[in-house]
Amino acid sequence: MNRILGIRHEDKYALERRAPLTPRHVEKLVRQHNLRVVVQSSSKRIFSDEEYRKAGAHVSNTLSDCPVIMGVKEILPETFEQNKTYLFFSHVIKGQPYNMPMLRTMMELGCNLIDYETITDEKGNRLVAFGKFAGLAGMINSLWSLGERLKVQGYTSNPFLKLKQCHRYDSLDEAKHEISEAGRVISENGLPRELLPLTIGITGYGNVSSGAQEILDLLPVQELTPKELLEIRHRDNPLSEKIYKVIFKEEHIVKPVDPSHTFDRDDYFKHPEKYENNFEQYIPHLTVLMNCMYWDHRYPRIFTKEFAKRLFVQGEPKIKVIGDITCDPEGSIEFTHKGTAIEDPVFVYNPHTGRPVMGFQGDGIAVMAVDILPSELPRESSEAFGDALFPFIKSIADADFNTDFDNLKLPSEIKRALILHKGLLIPQYEYIKQYL
Repeated sequence: MNRILGIRHEDKYALERRAPLTPRHVEKLVRQHNLRVVVQSSSKRIFSDEEYRKAGAHVSNTLSDCPVIMGVKEILPETFEQNKTYLFFSHVIKGQPYNMPMLRTMMELGCNLIDYETITDEKGNRLVAFGKFAGLAGMINSLWSLGERLKVQGYTSNPFLKLKQCHRYDSLDEAKHEISEAGRVISENGLPRELLPLTIGITGYGNVSSGAQEILDLLPVQELTPKELLEIRHRDNPLSEKIYKVIFKEEHIVKPVDPSHTFDRDDYFKHPEKYENNFEQYIPHLTVLMNCMYWDHRYPRIFTKEFAKRLFVQGEPKIKVIGDITCDPEGSIEFTHKGTAIEDPVFVYNPHTGRPVMGFQGDGIAVMAVDILPSELPRESSEAFGDALFPFIKSIADADFNTDFDNLKLPSEIKRALILHKGLLIPQYEYIKQYL
């Protein structure tokens, strides 16, 4: 039993301000569970060093005395220490090439790795995540991006122009109030006729989608089915005081390669190679696409470079903005070439040249692809994340990680999330070896 926990300073991104545990959580660990918590000093973290001191933590520049170290995002390889236990989002379970050097270093040093992304219940449902806050921040940023992109295209008085990027609001409540005000303006004055019908499509229906919809529903929204989206162009007078929302599920996004087969969700998850893109038919009818679904390389892309090129050959398309919350480089949105930074969040992809240009100017589609969106709501997202993680912390602190894996006493949720034990991939994650 180590009884000492460290909370590290985040150093991957300049504007990463989240923490895995807040001062409120630390106070409970110190007062109720008699744990020693060491917090690495940080001038940018949303919670100040003094807040942690008042909660009973020791604030230090180093975590050398801590056998268990917690962070949020990936850790630089040169920062790891031998035989220690680390908790963070490692982004290695898809074999992500950019994180394989980090994983190799951890293996060489005999480290233990618990990945928040793999903390699940027996049914595979994630228990500790920032997903909803990615959706909240992603939709706020995408509506702001829509205003900026429309301004570039000559709509200099559109109702989204008063919105700001999410991290520029003091709180989520402030952002919601301003979006509600934009909704009031739309209800009273309507939208420019040239933009009608203004449609926003959302892929997925999990926590990320839920957060995005929570923001979108602050506007005067009318929901359509995907089928109704295809038919709305035939309406003579689409409503100017409404925004149309469309939710896309798997059965809308893909179809069986064999036309004699029907879509089966379980079969799709087991055999994605038997399915192909069915989403392209909807893209020409969307103003904004919010990509909120899970994706990996086994699944068909939903928006390829080739389709974007064909779309633009026909002239300026309807689609203005993509909020790529999924944010897989060259993934489901093929022309998302990278995750963007909070301080430089948007690029315009030109299908004719195949090149992205940062900012809102230029021909093409504006893509908002910030890959640490919850950090734009650092206080609220850290509080919710810590609440979900807190029940497991004492067990992790009490565990003897030097024992054999079979005898390691951890809650089943945490044991399933242990990717490395004493530097070795545990059996269910041995497939990652092929990527090393």
